[in-house]
Amino acid sequence: MHPRMFHWAYGRRGRGSDCCNLHDVSYPHHHFHSGEEPGGGFGVRRPLRFLAWKLGLAEPQVSEFAAILNDLKTERAQAAVDDRRSLTALADAAAGESFDQARADVARQLRLQSAERLQGAVVQALSRMHALLDQEQRSRLAFLLRSGTLVM
Repeated sequence: MHPRMFHWAYGRRGRGSDCCNLHDVSYPHHHFHSGEEPGGGFGVRRPLRFLAWKLGLAEPQVSEFAAILNDLKTERAQAAVDDRRSLTALADAAAGESFDQARADVARQLRLQSAERLQGAVVQALSRMHALLDQEQRSRLAFLLRSGTLVM
């Protein structure tokens, strides 16, 4: 693609179905569709590959990290399902003649339980990662978390 065409191509993002056809453009770009979060919640596009590179993981560590990140991904997906359920319950609470406080309380409880479960899974994942790493790798992981390079 000619360099003067990038502005035109990127200006078409989000217009119709040709949005995703721009991935063959040789210029690096990032875009997200509605409902997607940048980084998928981890702060990086490929968390396992990124962590293996930044922490200098050995092959057995990489396979364990893959299992840890898979468990965390599953828990995040369940939290997204719970969030949609709570939104539905809140919409139902607001849809009637009068506000249904009981249904809104159920939605609130669902959100609280989901957030607690997700945060517990993050702490457990960090604990499992910590057990696999040596001291230098732990300090690199701590730096990635403190600097905001890795978001959990």
